[in-house]
Order: sequence, then structure tokens, then C-alpha cells
Amino acid sequence: MAPPESAEVAELASFWWLKLITAGCWLLLSVIVFRFDYTTVSSISILFGIVMLAAAATELVGIFTSHGWWRLAHGVLALAFVVIGIVAFVHPGNTFAALAGVMSFYFIFAGALRIALAVALRDPGGFHWLLLAVGVAELLLGFWAAGYFGRSALLLVIWVGALALARGIGDIIDAFALHRLRSV
Repeated sequence: MAPPESAEVAELASFWWLKLITAGCWLLLSVIVFRFDYTTVSSISILFGIVMLAAAATELVGIFTSHGWWRLAHGVLALAFVVIGIVAFVHPGNTFAALAGVMSFYFIFAGALRIALAVALRDPGGFHWLLLAVGVAELLLGFWAAGYFGRSALLLVIWVGALALARGIGDIIDAFALHRLRSV
């Protein structure tokens, strides 16, 4: 009989395809963002709100594909993304500096987490190197955003598009890691 941990891991890994679906949605969103009309502050705030609600949906999926304290972390992050998204819709006139600040902190946190995961999960023939590359790119983008608060609407849209692209790539990596766990 398999230990309970193996049964839990197998059950969680059976949802690998959810991560692949969310990855496709993130990649589609990144294409839409890069083609978006970014001429007004309101449109950028609304776009940012949509991205935050999409991030909340992804974190809700993460609740079903994780266990233990990770479920709580995904739930708290989903709630934070919903609140941020609603605030972006209610106050579309927020300054670019505030949005760039939020993006810079997100990129720094997400990049550091991806780098730590890549180092912790390194295995020969795995995707850890891609996770490491995405993490380094996010970290560098976060520090760049922190030092260049919202001087351009175009730059802010690029940050939002890069966020969606990074989440899409990260979810693809997560999906195949879960798929590999399912067959172990």
C-alpha cells in the first residue's frame, strides 16, 4: 500500500491540465495586452484590473493543485489580487507610480520565489533551468520597475504584458512538473 503522501501527490497531480489551461489563458492575455490601445490612464487601470482578476483565478486553481500551507497561500494571494483588481476598476485615475510600484513588488517577489524553486527543484533533464531564467527575468524587471516608477504609459503596459507572459510560462512549467509527478 502506498503511503498517504503518495496518494495526495497523485491526486493533486491529476489536475495538471488545469495549469496548462491557465497557461494558455495567460499567454492569450499577454498577446492582447501587447496589442492594447494604451493611450489613457483609465484604459491602463482597467487593463491592470483585468490582469489582477485573471491572477486571482489562477491562484484559485492553485488551491486545488496544492496542499497544506500552500493552499492557504494561494487563497490569500487570490483574495489580494481580487481586492487590487477591484480597486483598479473603482479608481481608474490612480497614478502610474502606484501601478508601477505594485508591479515592481510583484515581479521582485515572484522572481525570487521562482529562483528559489528552481534551485530547490533542480533535477537532471528537468525544466528547472527555464524556471530559473523566468525568475531572473522577473527579478530584473522588478528592480527596473522599482527604479523607473511609471514615467510612461507604454512602459507600464509592457510590464503588465510581461507579467502575463511570465505567468503563462510558469504555469506551463508547473503543468508538466505535475504531469511528471502523476506518472511517478
